[in-house]
Amino acid sequence: MRACIYGAGSLGTVLGAYISKNGGQVDLINRNKAHVEALKQNGAKIVGTVEMTVPVTAVTPDEMQGKYDLIILLTKQLYNVEVLQGLVEFMNDDCIVCTLQNGLPELSVSEVVGEDRTMGCTVAWGATMLEPGVVELTSEPDSMSFGLGRMNGQKDDKLYEVKAFLEQMCPVEIEENFMGVRWSKLLINAAFSGMSAVTGKTFGEAAQDKDSRVCVQMLIKECIDVAAAAGIKIEPVQGKDIVKLLDFKGGLKKKISYFIIPLAIKKHALLKASMLQDLEKGKKTEVDFINGIVCQYGKKFNVPTPYNDEVVAIIHGVEDGKLTCCMENVHYFRG
Repeated sequence: MRACIYGAGSLGTVLGAYISKNGGQVDLINRNKAHVEALKQNGAKIVGTVEMTVPVTAVTPDEMQGKYDLIILLTKQLYNVEVLQGLVEFMNDDCIVCTLQNGLPELSVSEVVGEDRTMGCTVAWGATMLEPGVVELTSEPDSMSFGLGRMNGQKDDKLYEVKAFLEQMCPVEIEENFMGVRWSKLLINAAFSGMSAVTGKTFGEAAQDKDSRVCVQMLIKECIDVAAAAGIKIEPVQGKDIVKLLDFKGGLKKKISYFIIPLAIKKHALLKASMLQDLEKGKKTEVDFINGIVCQYGKKFNVPTPYNDEVVAIIHGVEDGKLTCCMENVHYFRG
């Protein structure tokens, strides 16, 4: 299976390094010429919770040749349709596009290649780009996993081929209720990535601060309520039932939920949201495809989402140069 990782930034470089280290073949494709050049010259250097330097095959989009059987998509969702239309010439007739993006990206991917050639994959680990060719893995190696599936829950040979390919890095769970898994990941991203970007802190720091933790808790609650109204069953994450642990109706369960939040994110405490990394580089974020999705579903199913609305507003404020990522932004949630 000829495969590539298109948009091989922080996550894609770590994934490519693991696959290459374990004997797999994959092309890492990125528009950042300095990053690609560093990968060509020095290999992929992974630091943080692991230390390794792995020779990899890296190219810029203009250097692409031939056709692929599998494209792992890790670009910004804002450009999915445009990017995939440009990649059609590099796809075999039965090429699978597997999106590792956040939110609900399968909708736009299937627009271009069709639902039968679309797969989705949730990523339960994080990484941060430090410099060209050097990426910090911020999750503990024993806590890393993927959730793989199709929009309709179908299982077939192609799905198991992609599973085997990704298992060259870490365990892969095939999900029958894949959209429920997507909502599990969406909940985590909306709450922890959202507050990481708002405050300029890591997941762990956003969860430890008392005021910020209240916001995390309310963001989670809104996601749970919206999914319930939409008839979506949120699936467990790495064996942990998020809804059972963190949902609340009465005061006691609310206190327990508040106490659990830092413990729930402990193994990913060092993770810095990709949205925050984008803001630090002066780039646009995917907030409209993460917290914004929760807001859209909230409007559709008449569930108020004031905390997710505020995250979207604050992050757009930072993008527009009107705000900065800092802990003081928590005050905006108080109205």
